[in-house]
Amino acid sequence: MAESIEVEGKVVAVLPGTMFKVQLSNSTGHVVLAHISGKLRKNFIKIAAGDTVKMEMSPYDLDKARITFRMKETNPNYTPPPRRRF
Repeated sequence: MAESIEVEGKVVAVLPGTMFKVQLSNSTGHVVLAHISGKLRKNFIKIAAGDTVKMEMSPYDLDKARITFRMKETNPNYTPPPRRRF
């Protein structure tokens, strides 16, 4: 059985039906059609244009991918909002 290829990319466009156009972060800038994995859908992880994501691709079809992880923002000036205690 073939192993999946893990790549990183940046979401370029949000399409209907939880589909996304993602530009790979390698030097060629290849754009693939990606959908959300079940774990992200189950845990209500939101993905927007501009987010950096990790994807799995089949070696047989390099035009489609499955988004498996949404990367955290690395903004040094970001401070999380204060937590409310009940």
